[in-house]
Amino acid sequence: MKERILIVGGGLSGLTLAYLLSKRNIEAKVLEASPRLGGRIQTIKGTLETPLELGATWFSDMHKNMFNLLNELGLQKYEQFSKGKSLFQTKSFEPPQEFFVPASQSPSYRIADGTQALIDALANQLDNENIKLNTKVKAITDIGNALEVKISKGQKIQADKVILCVPPQLVDSQIQFSPELPNSVTKVLPTVHTWMAGSIKFVLEYNNPFWRNNGHSGMLFSHSGIVSEMHDHTNAKENKFGFTGFLNGGAISYSQEVRKEFVIRQLSELLGNEVLNYSSYSDKVWSDKFVVSESQTILRPHQNNGHSLSQNSYMNDKLFFSGTETATEFGGYMEGAIISAFKVNKRIKLVSKE
Repeated sequence: MKERILIVGGGLSGLTLAYLLSKRNIEAKVLEASPRLGGRIQTIKGTLETPLELGATWFSDMHKNMFNLLNELGLQKYEQFSKGKSLFQTKSFEPPQEFFVPASQSPSYRIADGTQALIDALANQLDNENIKLNTKVKAITDIGNALEVKISKGQKIQADKVILCVPPQLVDSQIQFSPELPNSVTKVLPTVHTWMAGSIKFVLEYNNPFWRNNGHSGMLFSHSGIVSEMHDHTNAKENKFGFTGFLNGGAISYSQEVRKEFVIRQLSELLGNEVLNYSSYSDKVWSDKFVVSESQTILRPHQNNGHSLSQNSYMNDKLFFSGTETATEFGGYMEGAIISAFKVNKRIKLVSKE
């Protein structure tokens, strides 16, 4: 079976690239190893249908490509709520410090209806037959005039071009290449920091914004509790309410039930007993096989993001790297994922199809 373009990875970069190619009448097939699209974007619905972000959430005025893509797809953005008292907890046995965030000329934004709306909008622009879930790429072989891609179901697909839109560490640990990639590349791949790897994000849903009613912004930073960072998570219409934030690294050793118990305890001590009246709680540890390799090592933030070797093509100009970790600007952010897709799109030349 012959496909002109194969995109490995159905996250923001892969779907943006497929969308850009479709605008040029170039058909691409997206192979996604997991059972869902979005990669490190994941919006779930709470008991009260509140869109709750377990993955990428915020962007800013600096992220021009993100703005342009949202406008092109007809999606709305809105400012992150930050009015009222915010809390900074330094020690568990001391009262939290209160502070106010001044109105900013460069606020953070969120996508109305959740970040997943962007993924869904991109996927809706593509032929559903060209999106394959639960399809892991295991090997890529250069056979001269094409690349042969072996997938988890035992099939082999031939393609003129293959674009890898997954974290470089996964490329190194999960895909075999024949002939092997240059030694300089194989040395760099496992040293590229995967953004959000190991992070633990939580969400809480409520039927009313009691913190707002009590003069709080919902913003919290803590050096002592299980919740290290938290923000108001009210939707764009301001009729569904909640919190989202990050747990400290040590929380990974607890079960989700224990993590929830500690979260509720910390927040109730800071914001009062109304915290106990939550409608739903969920969290996600970003350390599954679709994000990090089994030999995950601790790397400094953004280490080797945008590395010069990830800007090159390989296997006689048939293999490319994309994804937010390859972006030379805003690596690790949604903006970086979009920038990387634009760059690869410009480099793919299939004159016979345009």
